[in-house]
Amino acid sequence: MLTKQEFLSKVTPLTPQPTKIRPGGTLNHKIECVLFDVYGTLLISASGDIGVAKKESENTWKLEPLLRKFGISQPPASLLNDFFAAIQNEHQNLRKAGTAHPEIRIEEIWKQILNIKTLDRAKAFAIEFEMIANPVYPMPHLSEMLHACRQKKILLGIISNAQFYTPLLMKWFLDCDLTELGLDPELMIFSYQHHQAKPSLSLFRLAVAQLKKKRIPEKAVIYLGNDMLNDIYPAHAVGFNTALFAGDARSLRLREKDSRCENVSPDLIITELLQILGYL
Repeated sequence: MLTKQEFLSKVTPLTPQPTKIRPGGTLNHKIECVLFDVYGTLLISASGDIGVAKKESENTWKLEPLLRKFGISQPPASLLNDFFAAIQNEHQNLRKAGTAHPEIRIEEIWKQILNIKTLDRAKAFAIEFEMIANPVYPMPHLSEMLHACRQKKILLGIISNAQFYTPLLMKWFLDCDLTELGLDPELMIFSYQHHQAKPSLSLFRLAVAQLKKKRIPEKAVIYLGNDMLNDIYPAHAVGFNTALFAGDARSLRLREKDSRCENVSPDLIITELLQILGYL
């Protein structure tokens, strides 16, 4: 597994690509909890989301040093074909078992197709592959925003499509554990842990159940995400206030042709993370 120093040495800074959408909106309730999406909201994603590397990627040649490092002789293009086929097969199996929006565990996929004996080695490969396939970088003012929320005694959490490395990358970027920044462990809900991906309502209902234990009603919660279908639609469906993050053109997903989003509008539109503070 990469060390933090090795990881940071491989990181290429990214900056958001502005959109033409203007911020605004109103809230009718006092907010006690903010829940976040990660990719495209808290982290800039070069591809716009997690898990969207393409078989036809122009950067397949960048995989060659990684394959040599792990002693893999398979050509990158062939490897990617096997990778996407394995993901598709697992998705089909989960759908047959009744999961409408399935999520895989990426380390298990790599362990299978590379015939790696241990999950630790599969994880080591997975995190370096992800850095090549989908570079990420903190959204401007991320740490400052989280610190300010904590000072306001706002409960914080995450509901995100993610893999095992997602919280690790955030920890390395922010130079501290997420709980030290005020994120509640019981409200950090990642898709890979539940074999369910957004826009599944089940992940949001898990958050509702945890918040009820803390005596926080849905109307006192706001969810911030960049995707009208994966974020705003399910958050609205469970009764949360919603904020659409429109701060990066790469990741903004308006889903204007999706019927599920036709009658759903965000309560707020945010184009910089610090703007959320004005509503808390």
